Amino acid sequence: MVVLSKPPAEPKFAAVKTCCKAPMLFPAPVPIIDLSKPDSKHLLVKACEEYGFFKVINHGVPSQLSANLESEALRFFSSPLSEKLKAGGPPNPFGYGNKNVGSCGDTGWVEYLLLSPHHPELNFHKLSSVSGMSPDNFRSAVNEYVEAVKRMACEILEMLAEGLMIEDRRALSKMLMDEQSDSVFRVNHYPPCPEAGQNPIGFGEHTDPQIISVLRSNDTSGLQIALKDGSWRSVPPDQKSFFVNVGDSLQVMTNGRFKSVRHRVVVSNAAKSRLSMIYFGGPPLREKIAPLPSLLVEGDQDSLYREFTWCEYKNSVFSSRLAVNRLVRFQKVAAS
Repeated sequence: MVVLSKPPAEPKFAAVKTCCKAPMLFPAPVPIIDLSKPDSKHLLVKACEEYGFFKVINHGVPSQLSANLESEALRFFSSPLSEKLKAGGPPNPFGYGNKNVGSCGDTGWVEYLLLSPHHPELNFHKLSSVSGMSPDNFRSAVNEYVEAVKRMACEILEMLAEGLMIEDRRALSKMLMDEQSDSVFRVNHYPPCPEAGQNPIGFGEHTDPQIISVLRSNDTSGLQIALKDGSWRSVPPDQKSFFVNVGDSLQVMTNGRFKSVRHRVVVSNAAKSRLSMIYFGGPPLREKIAPLPSLLVEGDQDSLYREFTWCEYKNSVFSSRLAVNRLVRFQKVAAS
């Protein structure tokens, strides 16, 4: 049951409550992958198979890049709502938004900036109208951070390709490196919530549709992932590391061997905000998504999914509610 409560005066959000029990902490230490070790590829594969989720350390992303971007983002989000609204709305989906998550009725205790790494002109022109903001400083912080995180994401995908014994080490990473890559970058801000003790939803449960997601947050908790048995587990925050999710597209390309992890954010703090920065590594719109042939050879395994383009899947995703299993429409029906 979803209940909308009376919002506070500023910002104008509605707390979306969930009647689920408080989740336990992660049942074991979150899978931790040291990217500086060459043998980590096998641990990466195991984490993607068992959880679809892991934490990386020794990742090579300078901490100053994260600090600079967090500082710029907090400067923006601390602006009055009337100012922030100047950076959102038509004619494109990029820019500022609050409370509404997508276009299908999902809501949460969250405000955000949605940015396009490959179309910077869509990102920053509206920020010039926000008092106290320097679009140039923000643009520089975003570009430097995203470039470093994209390199790390590509390194992870290449290590996974090696671990899966795919002949072309760049079979996955080249889609992110393509000039037409449809990757996006999102900064989510979860303000302190007076109803934090009642587990209000900040961002509802979902899987990420892209290939891979790389998340970094401050030291405020809230992220939860679903295990194979359907139970939810809270993930302890770690602002020095990055958390990585398997996306729907990677699940398809590995023919279900890797699992796209269901996750959500609950607002757990009545006094402190949570800020998260997520790079969603996506393929070009024209890219065909299907199980990789080299992963179907052993045992003459059949493909579990029909081929589709990223554009086709993206349109399907954004016309559905968050919690829907979007891949069902693209699964092959077993012969009776």
